[in-house]
Amino acid sequence: MKNSSDHGVFSEAEVDNTLLSVIAMGKCGARELNYISDVDVIFVADSAAESLEPQRAVEVATKLATRMMRAMDGTASEPMLWQVDPNLRPEGKSGSLVRTLDSHVAYYDRWAQSWEFQALLKARPIAGDKALGERYVSALSPKVWSSSTRENFVESVQRMRERVTEFIPAEEIDRQLKLGPGGLRDIEFTVQLLQLVHGRTDESVRQRDTVSAIHALTEAGYIGRSDANEFSAHYKFLRLLEHRIQMSEMRRTHLMPIQPAKQRSLARSVSVKLTVDDLLEKWDAVKVEVRALHQRIFYRPLLSAMSKLGEDSLSLSSEQVIDRLRAIGFVNPKGALDQIQALTSGLSRRAVIQKQLLPVLLQWFSEGTDPDAALLSFRRLSEDLGDSHWYLRMLRDSSGAAERMTQVLSNSRLATSLFERIPEAAAWFERLEELIPMTEQELTKEFDAVISRHDSADDASSSIRNIRRRETLRIAIGAVLGELDIEQVARGLSDLTACYLRAALDIAIETLEEDSPDLTSGVDFAIIAMGRFGGEELGFGSDADVMYLYKAGPGIENEVAQKVSERIIAEMKKITSDQVLEFQIDINLRPEGKNGPVVRSIDSYEAYYQRWSDTWEAQALLRARPIAGSAALQNEFLELINRYRYPSQFSSSAATEIRRIKARVETERLPLGADPKRHLKLGRGSLSDVEWLVQLLQMQHGAEHKSIRTPKTLDALAAMVSESIIAEHDARVLSEAWLLASRLRSASVLWANKSSDVLPSDRRQLEGMARILEYPRGSASVLEEDYLAFTRRSRMVYERLFFGDVKASDD
Repeated sequence: MKNSSDHGVFSEAEVDNTLLSVIAMGKCGARELNYISDVDVIFVADSAAESLEPQRAVEVATKLATRMMRAMDGTASEPMLWQVDPNLRPEGKSGSLVRTLDSHVAYYDRWAQSWEFQALLKARPIAGDKALGERYVSALSPKVWSSSTRENFVESVQRMRERVTEFIPAEEIDRQLKLGPGGLRDIEFTVQLLQLVHGRTDESVRQRDTVSAIHALTEAGYIGRSDANEFSAHYKFLRLLEHRIQMSEMRRTHLMPIQPAKQRSLARSVSVKLTVDDLLEKWDAVKVEVRALHQRIFYRPLLSAMSKLGEDSLSLSSEQVIDRLRAIGFVNPKGALDQIQALTSGLSRRAVIQKQLLPVLLQWFSEGTDPDAALLSFRRLSEDLGDSHWYLRMLRDSSGAAERMTQVLSNSRLATSLFERIPEAAAWFERLEELIPMTEQELTKEFDAVISRHDSADDASSSIRNIRRRETLRIAIGAVLGELDIEQVARGLSDLTACYLRAALDIAIETLEEDSPDLTSGVDFAIIAMGRFGGEELGFGSDADVMYLYKAGPGIENEVAQKVSERIIAEMKKITSDQVLEFQIDINLRPEGKNGPVVRSIDSYEAYYQRWSDTWEAQALLRARPIAGSAALQNEFLELINRYRYPSQFSSSAATEIRRIKARVETERLPLGADPKRHLKLGRGSLSDVEWLVQLLQMQHGAEHKSIRTPKTLDALAAMVSESIIAEHDARVLSEAWLLASRLRSASVLWANKSSDVLPSDRRQLEGMARILEYPRGSASVLEEDYLAFTRRSRMVYERLFFGDVKASDD
């Protein structure tokens, strides 16, 4: 290099005391050069003697670097050796060609952008002063491997890749081997982002070349083996095409040729037996697979979350993790540490991957209301599913699956208890469409299928209970994640309950037919949904309110039909009973309530309603909905009750009676010591107020306005607005209170896995319910204030309309 200074203005001593190191970047740094490649370099200089000022050394080194590049890429009688590109240096073309090591370090400390650290991944000293080159790499390497902690680092790298694609000319994008979708850059950006995020703590992935990096990432568990094999094979195939295309004309290009002759030549150069069609078909398939892998791995939410964790959060050592767990909200950090050690001990691939996932999962668990229970549930899930190839791959690679799982496990004890029975349901976290409740038709088909597959009633009963548990879990997950609103939840649970009872009825009848086939065939039996079940408004933990009826066929004594029906009911109770997910059938809305017979004939119902029924019983029929059994008997029952629930004349005395009963309900049924302001069902402005008001109006106006004849509370309110029975503003106030109370009742069960009709005062439980209702963290008091405000306004509307002015004007 001393000879390069001939005819310069520097003394021989200055040249001798100037240190210059050439740092290879890009493909040269990674030893991945094409036949025709730019050689990306960065120059770093220093002074070897105190007598030579660093700035003077830079001037000497700049002259040396300039002449060196000219010697390699200058054109004369011989073609150039390589095109030398120094534009990856600090400040690019605008920056100094040569800098001192201190200047480089200062630049990367203060000014460098995220992509510049990514470029340094492949930095390697290749010429000049070896010691200086090694000092350069040593000084900048820690900055490279900590760069992922920069604000929005992952997002900036993702955006950089997108910009590269955006700048490709439209006529070239489908021909690009390197820059286009499914090209080399998809692989390289994906691999480099994984290296930068995980290389912060894992030195094994700090590789310069792409193939070695893929292998290291695979061994460390950051990429699945099959994905890695595909990535590696596709990378080699694309590089092969790149080489062959460049060799054909000895010029730098990354475009697939469009001329048939050149395509034939390329195909033959790849393989003698390869046709052009085969080559293009394979290339298209590779692009599709590369793009799919890139999008799945490059955009993992875990990458962004991992990059934002501090050093203390990444460590799982016992000395550091206990304090961290306590700081982020674990109540029992020592117990949590036991779970962590159980999950990460050993050298299995499962332990390796869980060790990677846990720092982020712990942070996400802590954002819920019960991180301790969530971590325990995660351990149990992992023990059940950890050897399933899809489970850990889903958590690591799927967009959002891991975060959704942590949200459910840390906010819903109902869901976690069901997961212990149905761990395979974790697969639903990968695809949100899996959380859509099954339709009534789909449920009926599945229930019928499992019943037909089993010879014994016990086996069939067990199967239908499993379906109910599974579908309840599906709806619970959708509710906790905010993918289902309260109306979807209510419809889903109501359909599930109706289909469950139908299936139980089928099993019960088949069981009795084995003993008394003549009797069961001569008795029609039906089930009528009542209350919130009838209105398709069930929540988690709701009882199934029903009435039973029968009709004796020709030649069957009524007493015999009664006993057959009672046996059916007893058998159904045994079939539907579930120790895992409680199922309660409530028959207290039948005629005479708890004092009346469990089941009546259709004739007995008619006689009772003609002679004895109270106003409240006619009111209860407003939500009657046949759901199972003989279709003819169901229709006959509907014709009967329509005469009573929508009377042509509704007397003022009947209205007075409903108001009197409602006042008594508030006084007698509200639990002793309960705060009326906080009772979700019977309290001020809550469910009972809204429903009793709607039902009073239905009885007053149902004969005249058929549109309000619906068992659904909100549908009835909407129809009453359309019929000008109630003002729109009043209906909105009532609907808001009713919806919030309904959501809170379900949220209480989701969070605590037990039913409660009281808005809790316990802040932790209230916070848990708030999170399920999608309130921000720390919103327990806000939720409480919202409920009290909504129900206060609802009570004012209720009192005004229930006791007087129904057709109030809008505010």
